Amino acid sequence: MQRTSFSGMACSIARTLDVVGEPWTPLILRDVWVGMNRFEQLQADLGISRKVLTERLNHLVEQGVLDKRPYDQRPRYEYVLTAKGTELIDLLMVMKGWGDRWLAGEAGPPVLYRHHACGEISDVELRCDHCGESMRAGDVDLLPGPGVAGSAT
Repeated sequence: MQRTSFSGMACSIARTLDVVGEPWTPLILRDVWVGMNRFEQLQADLGISRKVLTERLNHLVEQGVLDKRPYDQRPRYEYVLTAKGTELIDLLMVMKGWGDRWLAGEAGPPVLYRHHACGEISDVELRCDHCGESMRAGDVDLLPGPGVAGSAT
């Protein structure tokens, strides 16, 4: 099925969705992050068709989110996160927190995060990069940026 492209919109959320908005993509990125780097591993874990997985992996490589590296003579490939892809994991960590809060139910979260710096189990929280305070939707004002449609840059 042909998807609508959001890449031309003057909206960073829309442009990000153009890269990761297909439902399998975050799950593929999650699996690569935890070490499932080969096609067969990804397919087995996700139960995704070969065709869809191939399309998603090719898209993520084209977008610079994953690198494709040969690992034997056939050639066969494994996939690794690029710096761009690793930053997307931060987004998935925030999504996981929302899912834990609103959808985990009585069983609780299926995965916990242990922070390398302090060794403690912790949740991910958005913080202001200037003052370090917690930052939520109600704590910000939206202002036009230099990339807004019609602005001179």
